[in-house]
Amino acid sequence: MAETAADALAVDGIEAGYFRDVPILNGASLRVGRGEMVTIVGPNGAGKSTLVRVVIGLLEPWKGTVLVAGEDLTGRKPHAVVRRGVGYVAQRDNVFATMSVRENLELGVLSLRDGDPSARTEAMLELFPRLAERRSQPAGTLSGGERQMLALARALVAGPALLILDEPSAGLSPAAVDLIFAKIAEINAGGVAVLMVEQNARRALALSHRGYVLDGGQNRFEGPGPELLHDPKVVDLYLGGAAA
Repeated sequence: MAETAADALAVDGIEAGYFRDVPILNGASLRVGRGEMVTIVGPNGAGKSTLVRVVIGLLEPWKGTVLVAGEDLTGRKPHAVVRRGVGYVAQRDNVFATMSVRENLELGVLSLRDGDPSARTEAMLELFPRLAERRSQPAGTLSGGERQMLALARALVAGPALLILDEPSAGLSPAAVDLIFAKIAEINAGGVAVLMVEQNARRALALSHRGYVLDGGQNRFEGPGPELLHDPKVVDLYLGGAAA
């Protein structure tokens, strides 16, 4: 895979797994250009979330490279990756339930590379008005959609150039899904590159500049998101038939 100076992220030839004799990823590669939105889709067990864990530093790869804005961060710990301008929203347990909305944001702002922490916190409350209304409320008492908004805001408050999302719509009501996807599109339109693993493949690919289909830990298809939605092979094998 040929990366360019414009890439926010370039991942090449990743081999990894949780047990040495049980590989999950078998040479997976991808890139995210600056300001792009890219979605990874594929069947359960394809290695999508494992690839994200490698990128953010939660799992060290056996082989391959991870470049963030051209800097080799392969195998670096999550705090080092975050300090290089990467935000991450995990699928589960992505807020501190006993802490207030504002306290969650104040934790996120500790990774701010430059700028005024108070101004960044207020900017997140403006971006997510529901959070502003609940700023003193414990995060554990929020609805599922509100907790996901808080997780997004906490990842964004430090001003990352790249935001990585693992199943952002999982377990949410249809109305909350609509709101979360709208916010992700708004965040991307503001210039933040987005890499997303998402179970709602059709919705995510329709929003994305490009997409990757993983299967068996390998790249099977890649291309512009809307084109993948109309690729008969992708539709038949991975999207449940009937092109969008």
